[in-house]
Amino acid sequence: MKFTIRPATKNDMPQALNLIKELAIFEKEPEAVEVTITDLQNDGFSKNPAFYCFVAEVNSKIEGIALIYNRYSTWKGKILHLEDLIVSQAMRGHGLGTALLNEVIKYGHKLGVKRINWEVLDWNEPAIAFYEKKGAHVMRDWNVVQINEDGIKNYIAQL
Repeated sequence: MKFTIRPATKNDMPQALNLIKELAIFEKEPEAVEVTITDLQNDGFSKNPAFYCFVAEVNSKIEGIALIYNRYSTWKGKILHLEDLIVSQAMRGHGLGTALLNEVIKYGHKLGVKRINWEVLDWNEPAIAFYEKKGAHVMRDWNVVQINEDGIKNYIAQL
């Protein structure tokens, strides 16, 4: 199968959003996606972009994305966060995920980061096996902690 991995453009964001929604369905949270095409275009392609994105293109269609952004570790220094690596259900098993991960790792190396982080659901055994096969360490003893928009508002109201 022939495909291209390249940096995303603003015009790729409608197809990227479709993949994000496909992932939400796969992760059993179809109603959780609030981000819009406009959000993605503004946040990723402004003067100070909030993220960087690679796409996997097959026959002029975006079939995969890897969305990343910079973070900072108090223990390590500069790190990169892989928010999502998504390959459409129809294109899994054709090497797109590996090619996207390769680009993320090369990008992080070029930036000189000390670590690349991402999360994976504990029940997503195919993804866990994929990442471990690539040399990633899945830290099963850590929990992800989040506070959502309502939680932020409630927190602020109590200050």
